[in-house]
Amino acid sequence: MQTLNADVLIVGAGIIGASTAYFLSKHGWQVLLCDAGQSGTKASGVNFGGVRRQGRPLSQMPLAARSHQLWGQLSELIGIDGEYIRCGHLKIAFTAQDMDRLQEYNRKVQSCGLDLQLLDARQVHSRYPWISTDIAGASLCPADGHANPRLVSPALSWAAQQGGARLMEHSPVTQSRYDGRHFESITANGHRIRSRFLVNAAGAWAGRIAAMFGDAVPLTEIYPQMGVTEPLPPIMDVVLGVQGGGIYARQVARGNIVFGGSRALSVAAGYARPSHQSVSMLLGRLSGLIPGIATASVIRFWSGVEGATPDLNPFLGASSKTPGLFHGFGYSGAGFQVGLASGEVLAQLVVSGKSDIEIEDFRIDRFTADSGKL
Repeated sequence: MQTLNADVLIVGAGIIGASTAYFLSKHGWQVLLCDAGQSGTKASGVNFGGVRRQGRPLSQMPLAARSHQLWGQLSELIGIDGEYIRCGHLKIAFTAQDMDRLQEYNRKVQSCGLDLQLLDARQVHSRYPWISTDIAGASLCPADGHANPRLVSPALSWAAQQGGARLMEHSPVTQSRYDGRHFESITANGHRIRSRFLVNAAGAWAGRIAAMFGDAVPLTEIYPQMGVTEPLPPIMDVVLGVQGGGIYARQVARGNIVFGGSRALSVAAGYARPSHQSVSMLLGRLSGLIPGIATASVIRFWSGVEGATPDLNPFLGASSKTPGLFHGFGYSGAGFQVGLASGEVLAQLVVSGKSDIEIEDFRIDRFTADSGKL
């Protein structure tokens, strides 16, 4: 069995793991980035592509704010723009009660730099005449936007490799242990990896890695379902969401409208496929929100597998039991926007043991008996 040595082994080459590798490579560390498949082909590559701060809990706002800065530097960081556009994120309220919730949220995040604009139904119709008239109002976050998830994570991995990191694809980690000084990890394809640090960014599969070191966590699988229409004339100049969920949509430069909001059908652990029921539900919601595209052809549906936590906050930070082990997973379907800052945080923890951003709410042991959250 071949033995490979590295300062840091990162398990998972999605946006969290790839960005961690990128920032560590900037520090000159010897990094091995390992993925069970290909970089960015799991949740990081099949998500909706929303790059939004609006709607996040207060606990995630510092992370989202730093990521917002990093997204603005994307071309400088990784050499491509990732089709990132700051077009605004419009959250629709269908009822007066939903509008009250948007107003309350606006009050809570006033100090977070989102610059939210509350719009009544008349203002929404004036600005966005293609949206259904059967609404109560909306909240606009002008600087939020969207990007192409199929491009960003692989580009981050590429940029990390340019900095000296090594990428090993199709190399699932099946065993890992800590001997008090080093981690020794085994891959299914016959590699032994010896590292001083281990970063667990394996997404929906990260709970297995955490459990190897006694960091058992309540992580469940969710299966977001998306679809995309044929290319259409440009009508959408903003990303759409809805208070309470159920539908979201964005239009790409080619004209296709990408949308989602329902759950796919689980085939087996780690796998999902679109279901007839959720497809019908999504199409009804989409045509109800944007009546003008009711006759458009949908050319593809797809799903992915993501890890979700009970409080919808990620696990981000140091292991509670094993020195040198750090976790970044459990983003509950909302990790794309905060992925860049999460990677920066993990790199800082490896290098210095501390983070520039407060991450106490994301600690790995917050659901243990001692935490009072069970």
